Amino acid sequence: MDLGVWGLLTILAGLAGLTFAACVFVYLRRLDGRTPAPLGEEVGAHKAVLAKLRKGEPMTQDEFVYARELVDDARSPLALAIPATLFCCGFFYVVGCLYELHVYGGNPSFRTFVGGIPMLSSINIAVQLRKVARLKRKLADVHPDRESVSA
Repeated sequence: MDLGVWGLLTILAGLAGLTFAACVFVYLRRLDGRTPAPLGEEVGAHKAVLAKLRKGEPMTQDEFVYARELVDDARSPLALAIPATLFCCGFFYVVGCLYELHVYGGNPSFRTFVGGIPMLSSINIAVQLRKVARLKRKLADVHPDRESVSA
């Protein structure tokens, strides 16, 4: 059975996708098993806290704890398994379509490259995770106030 390059790439993409999906499962179980920061239950807190951190504005103790949690989550290597899984799904679709075209003939159509959409989206997710992870330097300079938002 001769799979050719496209067949081997399809198998490789499928196996990589399954491996990354298992990593996502482990990562989400870890996140689910911990006690969340109280501020994390508020709508829009994520965006507001990260904006304060980026601008270097003073933060309360609760905001500081939540910001540290967000940065630590983004710095985890397992966090990158989320966009990697999405990328592998798109790549699997593209190379699978190219394999079918190679084996059965035909011309590539737009349908063949629809898998590029999740691949591009996954790159955006990875960049956003890295942006949050880079805030660790700014987090070291923050000295939280003693007052608390939830008090």
